[in-house]
Amino acid sequence: MLAMQSSTFPPLPLLPAGDMWVFAYGSLMWNPGFSHQQAQVAHIHGYHRALCVWSWVHRGTQAHPGLVMGLDRGGSCVGVAHRVAAADRDATTTYLYERELVTHVYIPVVSRIRVDAVGIVPALTFVVDRRHAQYAGKLSAAEAAKTIRGAHGRSGANCDYFANTIAHLQELGIQCPRLRGIEHALACE
Repeated sequence: MLAMQSSTFPPLPLLPAGDMWVFAYGSLMWNPGFSHQQAQVAHIHGYHRALCVWSWVHRGTQAHPGLVMGLDRGGSCVGVAHRVAAADRDATTTYLYERELVTHVYIPVVSRIRVDAVGIVPALTFVVDRRHAQYAGKLSAAEAAKTIRGAHGRSGANCDYFANTIAHLQELGIQCPRLRGIEHALACE
């Protein structure tokens, strides 16, 4: 079991010994940034993918926020599960905490996911904290498109983030009707 102690990050949720799975639903699908042994389509229940997080760092600023994905409660989500070798757990969790918890809008949890080629496994998952100031909730497609169009942060343009996520979902054959409406609104602007 990995025990990460840090004054700025919460303790890592309990994960079984051995290899670790990480559930990805946004940019971690197409830009994981960590070594992994395999990536498989996976399903999580009890959460859905939503463009519900104001991005103050990576795809926007506090003065001009962008919008990024959050795993919000309710429904289900198809994403990608990355299997990380036990030897890479510490480095991977440190990297993920630094990337995903920069403003603490996400909460790290261990969720049971179904990996198509493997079965049910526990996975490190980052869910949105609805109490956080960056939680945008459900925006209209027009409002989301307007926000995405003009935002830019440390990791680049918000439009690029959205386009890469949509392209990767299409590559994997994952349908996400909520995002289609935003994609259409962006094309019409």
